[in-house]
Amino acid sequence: MDKMPKWADVVLVPVVSLLLAAIISVIVFWSVGQNPWEAIKLMAFGAVGTSDFLGYTLFYATNFIFTGLAVAVAFHASLFNIGGEGQVLVGGLGAAIVCLFIPWPHWTLALLAGGMAAAVFGALWVAIPAYLQARRGSHIVITTIMFNFMASGLLVYMLSDALRPAGQMQTATAIFPEAAHLPSLNDIAGLFGSELFGRSPVNISIFIALLACVGVWLLIWHTRLGYQIRAFGQSESAAKYAGISAVNITMIALLISGALAGMMAVNNTMGINTPQLVDNAAGGAGFIGIAVALMGRNHPVGIIIAALLFGALYQGGAELSAATSIPVQIVVVIQALVIMFTGALDQMVRSPIEGLFLRFGGKGVGAPAAVKE
Repeated sequence: MDKMPKWADVVLVPVVSLLLAAIISVIVFWSVGQNPWEAIKLMAFGAVGTSDFLGYTLFYATNFIFTGLAVAVAFHASLFNIGGEGQVLVGGLGAAIVCLFIPWPHWTLALLAGGMAAAVFGALWVAIPAYLQARRGSHIVITTIMFNFMASGLLVYMLSDALRPAGQMQTATAIFPEAAHLPSLNDIAGLFGSELFGRSPVNISIFIALLACVGVWLLIWHTRLGYQIRAFGQSESAAKYAGISAVNITMIALLISGALAGMMAVNNTMGINTPQLVDNAAGGAGFIGIAVALMGRNHPVGIIIAALLFGALYQGGAELSAATSIPVQIVVVIQALVIMFTGALDQMVRSPIEGLFLRFGGKGVGAPAAVKE
């Protein structure tokens, strides 16, 4: 018997979680002497109030789509890839090498090569943790956390030595050649005489992220491999009994996950206004992807919606901090509350709702009809 209908799981539970986060956020704003309604209006305006602000929201959402998909693919195999941050950094290293050392005649070729390099580097970075999980039983959470720190150290070394231009003090690569710079959506709008999205860095990689959503949807729900991933995630012992290789599924799911995280580098290295790789290129998106996947119920459509929400929180929070005396730490608290209620405290919200449906739903929530003897 289903505990509650699918729509309640997909829509009602996240909405209630967000309402609880909003109520606590109001208390937080009051506690620091700010008018909650004005603060919320400022955040909303900062997220979508102008075409520039909307562009930044979409830019951040693009990052979160990639990392959210990365977490979701692994999660369907009952694997918790918490190493998205490191995979993004190493994916950026791959994209930077391709863009800096190969003279591309056009951005389309650079996009294809840079995206493939970012995906390959991201997949390779998770390959060792995947092998340790599949063959040695090492917990994927522990190994991927360790690899996050290793990725950060590797990137700082490369940017401080091998990839740093002579005489440059910044820990970053040289600016990519013009042919490796992806056109922004404002550039595309300019072809039609519009200034839509202004100076924001949102670029065509948002379409790559949406295509990745379609690809993940097809993979997980419309291919044999996707069925095997989901079967393994539901019951490893049953999957093994059916002839599904635990080693193969673990490796494949994590390699796909790492590739998706690495591809975020297309957006935040090749697509930014000054295209280059910097030491903090991931910007926490690897960890936000976990909350995005959980809130989106590990489905591409839900991930898009959750990514837009977190993109709005990031951009709106930045504008709120800039326009008021509210410390930026308060904005981080608000973001953390959303993550906490949609992720860590999900069961706290889910259980009472399930209880209500079980008590009042009856046959309407999937209860079987009585069997006549």
